[in-house]
Amino acid sequence: MRYYLSISLIVILLFASCTTSTKITKSTAYKGMYDEQPLSVLVMPPINRSTNIEAKEFFHATLNVPIANAGFYVVPPFLSMEILKRESAYDSELFLTQSLEKFNEIFDADIALFSIIHKWDKNTIGAKVNVDIEYILKSTITNEVLYTRYGSIIYDASVSTGGDGIYALLADIALSAINTAATKYVDLARVCNGYTLSDLPKGKYSPLHNIDKDDYAGAKKFTKRLSAK
Repeated sequence: MRYYLSISLIVILLFASCTTSTKITKSTAYKGMYDEQPLSVLVMPPINRSTNIEAKEFFHATLNVPIANAGFYVVPPFLSMEILKRESAYDSELFLTQSLEKFNEIFDADIALFSIIHKWDKNTIGAKVNVDIEYILKSTITNEVLYTRYGSIIYDASVSTGGDGIYALLADIALSAINTAATKYVDLARVCNGYTLSDLPKGKYSPLHNIDKDDYAGAKKFTKRLSAK
C-alpha cells in the first residue's frame, strides 16, 4: 500500500512541476495588449525605492528606446516630464491605483508605463551590481494592467587580465572593483530596460505586430545575470 502511495505522490509532484513550468504564449500572458491594441505610450517618472538617489533619472532617460523599438509611439520623455512636474504629477506612486483618464486626455496616450526600482546595490568587492526593477503597463482607457514584469538583474562587472597566479588574481580583483565603481548608471539602466522589455508584445509600428501572438512569453518574475563583457 505504501508503495502505491509513494508512486502516486511522485506522479503528483512531477505533474505539479510540469504544470508550473509550462510556457504560455504572449496572446495569453498579455491578452489585454492584443485586445486594446495600444498605439502610444506615456513613460511615467520611475518610482525609486532604492538607496540610489540618481537611479530615477537614469532609468527615465533610457525607457523610451526599448518601447519605441517594440513598435510604439512614445510621448517625448523630456516634454512629458516637464508637464508632469508642472501639474504636480511627478510622483508616479500616487497614480498607480488611480484612474489614468487624465493622462489620456492630456497626452493622448493609450497606456502609461510605470517602473519601480526596488533595489540598486553595488558590491565593489564582488564586482556585481544588483538591480531589482518592476515594470507595469496600465491602460489609460480601461485602467487595466496590460503588462507586468519583475526582474532581479545581477550585472557582472568583473574584469580578467587573462594571467595566472596570485598576482594576476589580485590584479583581476582590483580591476573588477574599479570597473564596478565606474559602472555608468545610464548604461546599466539601458541594459535592464532593454532586456526586461524585450518581452513586450510588438506595437503597430513593428512588422511583427500581431505576428508574435504565438511566441512564448517570458517569466513574469525572473532572475538574470548580465555581463559587462
